[in-house]
Amino acid sequence: MVNKTVTLVSSVILALSSMTSAAPQRRDNGPASALSLTAQLQLVDTAVQRYSLLPNDKNFTYSFEHSEALFANRQTFPALVGTGGSMAIAEFPPCSIGFLHLHPRAAELFVVVSGHVHTEMVPEAGVVDASGKQRVIRTELGPKQMTFFPMGSFHTQVNPECEPAMAVGSFPSEDSGASAVVGQTFALSDNIIESAFGQSIQGQDIDKVRHALPQGMVTKVESCLAKCGLKKRAL
Repeated sequence: MVNKTVTLVSSVILALSSMTSAAPQRRDNGPASALSLTAQLQLVDTAVQRYSLLPNDKNFTYSFEHSEALFANRQTFPALVGTGGSMAIAEFPPCSIGFLHLHPRAAELFVVVSGHVHTEMVPEAGVVDASGKQRVIRTELGPKQMTFFPMGSFHTQVNPECEPAMAVGSFPSEDSGASAVVGQTFALSDNIIESAFGQSIQGQDIDKVRHALPQGMVTKVESCLAKCGLKKRAL
């Protein structure tokens, strides 16, 4: 009786092991291989099965240096599926300013690795300063210093120095996304833009949109250009 019980238990364990390591199948019984690796990793029934789709140790290495994408997310680095995180490296040339953007699905932890970076972040509506105006949170960061940008908050960065700067961004999401605030705003129809800004503004006309840009950032870029002996590019 004991031997039969042991045999039965062994059979069950072997069956479960076989089920766990089996290649994933699509819910419609179609071949999983027709899907991207990221999609296959999302469809498996257990976390254990993900490892069968990542058979090589090199599947767990992502090189920012040798990759065209400086954003390691579940698309560019499929092994991140199931981890709930992603990461990016940002390189800022001298006197450069990052485009105003937000991340719709994650907060960002922003750490400066080298150089200096000035950041500005606009929290949600209703967060005001002592004068009752929309609050803007500004930081001056050097190496090994960090700030964070809450999910959905407008933010941008500028390198106010003559040397390049580098920073790392970490996100508690495999697909944090990014929305370019100015670019997407000016994608609206002219009548919507006119009602919002008082006139129809073409995005390529920098003189007209100049006053819509954060003036502190513009001043920092212009002073940096003068300090570093760099000239503005012609429009």
